[in-house]
Amino acid sequence: MLRTKGQKGFTLIELLIVIAIIGILAAIAIPMYRAQTIKAKMTEVTNGMSNIASALAAYYQENEAWPTLAVAGKTNIRNSFGVATDALARLADASLGVSVTGVISGTVTGVDGSVDNRTLVLTPSVAGDSSIQWSWTGANAMPPAYIPKR
Repeated sequence: MLRTKGQKGFTLIELLIVIAIIGILAAIAIPMYRAQTIKAKMTEVTNGMSNIASALAAYYQENEAWPTLAVAGKTNIRNSFGVATDALARLADASLGVSVTGVISGTVTGVDGSVDNRTLVLTPSVAGDSSIQWSWTGANAMPPAYIPKR
């Protein structure tokens, strides 16, 4: 019985094709993964600010007015509106505040270089029936992709 030697390994062209496919997938997947990671972290920020908005809306409904003094800092917001500050970990303490018109603003920190030190602003508008509509905007060149739509 004679045995013929079979092919061992891959040809050069096969290896080059595999490397090209991996390179293309990496070029697409890595930026998408990074963007989704930032969006997930920004969800923490928007949820924390939404908690403040809910407490502020309750304050407005009870008093029929916004606070007469601006409130700044996590501790003061917790003491004034009863909002837990654990959800506000990705907002800089010194920049977090509520104005006398009900506008909530906070500077993002600890997320990513593309959004850190940029500000999210949550602005209320009160309708004739005292319902409150909130709208998100950004400041300090916050990338529009990370500003909530509603």
